[in-house]
Amino acid sequence: MQTILGAGGQIATELARELHDRFGVPLRLVSRHPRAVHPSDEVFAADLTDPAQTDAAVAGSDIAYLTAGLPADAKLWAEKFPAIMRNAIDACARHGAKLVFFDNTYMYPMTSEPLTEAAPFDPQGPRAKVRAEIATMLLDAMAAGCVEAVICRAPEFYGPAQTQSFTNALLLGPIARGERGRVPLRDDTLRSLIWTPDASRAMALIGNTPAAFGQTWHLPCDPERRTSAQLAALASDLWGVEARYTVAPAIAFRAAAVFDKGARTIVELLPRYAHDNIFVTEKFAQAFPEFRVTGYPEGIAALRPTG
Repeated sequence: MQTILGAGGQIATELARELHDRFGVPLRLVSRHPRAVHPSDEVFAADLTDPAQTDAAVAGSDIAYLTAGLPADAKLWAEKFPAIMRNAIDACARHGAKLVFFDNTYMYPMTSEPLTEAAPFDPQGPRAKVRAEIATMLLDAMAAGCVEAVICRAPEFYGPAQTQSFTNALLLGPIARGERGRVPLRDDTLRSLIWTPDASRAMALIGNTPAAFGQTWHLPCDPERRTSAQLAALASDLWGVEARYTVAPAIAFRAAAVFDKGARTIVELLPRYAHDNIFVTEKFAQAFPEFRVTGYPEGIAALRPTG
């Protein structure tokens, strides 16, 4: 039995498909209001901030994937994410389950230096500090031998269906609708984006590779990085539409953040848009050379608007 803690989001749904279709494992999908992806899936309603409910959700699992997300509210993150991580670690330790944590890059330095798995944490802002806290909590538990675990870290998403990301919401989505997109700060800095189905496929592969545990892995993305201007031009060419966008200054996002919690999240990450964002994935490429990464042309083409 393999269990997804925090089922329901785009990453978790794609993960469930990959675990079922490629690895053929029985699945338990856990969230407050879980829904099966396949007829054979077991659904388990649980609040992951509750230790007893998390323990019951993990019981009988060989591997638990922690993919839980929360709304973009710094206070909520500080209250709930550490409890979710602590409960997942304790439940996996109690039941002898391996833990696969799907992580992001909020805690990394927001500079132009290439980011490898060895990059130091330099969290700037409340959400980044929470992400650093929970990643460190898991690393400490791994080092102490409390739990057999692995961290799968991904940069910003882009992708199909309900994929939530700034690039989808601010640039690609508006262009697809014939509207003017927005790009934070600059359109000439290189972006590292991961196609969401690739992130889930890679996480399933790592989770089912025993030698991968005890480490942090950067999940694979197209090494031919593009600027926002190049992504917009690619969308224009592949979709046959005019790609219009505005480069928005920091003050525009800070003004919006007064009223919009989502805007507050991007304000925290704005420095990343001022520099090239180089997310290095060579470690994964060397360990899993047969994994096919979705290139930007293929990904953007798949997002072609219909109608």
